[in-house]
Amino acid sequence: MAKKVVATLRDKSALKSFAKVIKAVKSDKTGAYTFKEEMVAVDNIAEALK
Repeated sequence: MAKKVVATLRDKSALKSFAKVIKAVKSDKTGAYTFKEEMVAVDNIAEALK
């Protein structure tokens, strides 16, 4: 039996687009780099990279 396609009723104009920001952070103890990942709205990318 075929599956029925269900449409979403969300308002697509209200959705913000997001981006994954990956920062390399150097550890003070070992000197090795670790990576911090976070999902940020496209409008706030500059603030997340500070």
